[in-house]
Amino acid sequence: MKALVKKQYILPFILIASLFFLWGAAHSILDVLNKHFQLSLQKNHAESSLVQVMFYLGYFVMAIPAGLVIDRKGYRTGVVTGLTLYGLGALMFWPGVQIGSFEFYLGSLFVIACGLVFLETAANPYVTELGDRETAASRLNLAQSFNGLGCICGPLLGGLLLFPGNGNGNESGRIDLPYIVMGIVALAVAVVFTRIKLPEIPHAEADESALKTNRRDVVRRLFSNRFFVFGLFALLSYEVSEISINSFFVNYVTDNEWMDPRDASIALAFGGLGLFMLGRVVGSIVMQHVGTERVLKVCAIGTFITTFIVVLNAGFISLVALVLIYVFESIMFPTIFALSLQGLGGLTKRASSFLMMTPVGGAIGPLLMGLVADASSISASFIIPLVGFANVAAFAFSSSRKNN
Repeated sequence: MKALVKKQYILPFILIASLFFLWGAAHSILDVLNKHFQLSLQKNHAESSLVQVMFYLGYFVMAIPAGLVIDRKGYRTGVVTGLTLYGLGALMFWPGVQIGSFEFYLGSLFVIACGLVFLETAANPYVTELGDRETAASRLNLAQSFNGLGCICGPLLGGLLLFPGNGNGNESGRIDLPYIVMGIVALAVAVVFTRIKLPEIPHAEADESALKTNRRDVVRRLFSNRFFVFGLFALLSYEVSEISINSFFVNYVTDNEWMDPRDASIALAFGGLGLFMLGRVVGSIVMQHVGTERVLKVCAIGTFITTFIVVLNAGFISLVALVLIYVFESIMFPTIFALSLQGLGGLTKRASSFLMMTPVGGAIGPLLMGLVADASSISASFIIPLVGFANVAAFAFSSSRKNN
């Protein structure tokens, strides 16, 4: 069995994997923040979804500039730039508390997101290059497991600080504390990365002619690759589904009066996102023995079935299905990402920047779910992620046929 990470790249892998934790925490705390603003600022579902809209809009705006910087300056520059923006945006929450403005909070989240674009655009393709091509998806899933750990810590810390006592949503001046902690850590890690040297990995299938073509020709070549385009659409669909479900997990549980917001936040951390992390660890191991495309097909079918049960709102069975979604969806992002980059050679960095535009789905899905929930019900709004998972399933079957 081939080594998951080449021996000479073990240290870079460990350092880059640590970044996955940081952006996992930044993503998942949004799901608690959504409910917090509903209670503390009396926002409805559609208004509170602006938390996700502004955050993931940052991905769409900054993805191409991030790709250009990383393409020209290398992976380390991308990482340091991302950590600096992340840290500054997080620290902006302190003056946000003094001002007490919902719009200022949204602006802070936008800056954080711009930083995360640099981190993810650099880290995801970098990890795929730290070993053999056949183990790229498994290696990325292993690195993404640290993302899952961050996802557990985000809502856990946020829930305890933002929903004190009986979970009534009183702010008590603590909304800035988790962000101040994250900001200081991010800036400290940025200093570490300025002191080390990350090796620039030559692509195994480097296409020298691609490196010499102009930007317009690179874009044309990428979008003439039908499989890459399908992967781009599948990743966008996945982001719509995953972020929408995270955004309304607490709402679904509290609207059905199963838990208060604080307990629902803890359930999200340990139940949903805990299984999400476990799924990535197990998925990384399984894909060393089972074909990547086959695993993706099984998981895509699983997410569609469980999400459909959530839409039916069948009591306790739907609650179990809601948690199980996290198991099936856990391997999807890194797997679709790795499959979409296969065979792109010198176009890989630019392709990665396009793939990192897909979290804009987080601006689309929660807003649509909020509108449906306000007009109908929370359970009915889960039709939005249901459609997204259907698109992922179509890509999974297409990928399987391509590699047979």
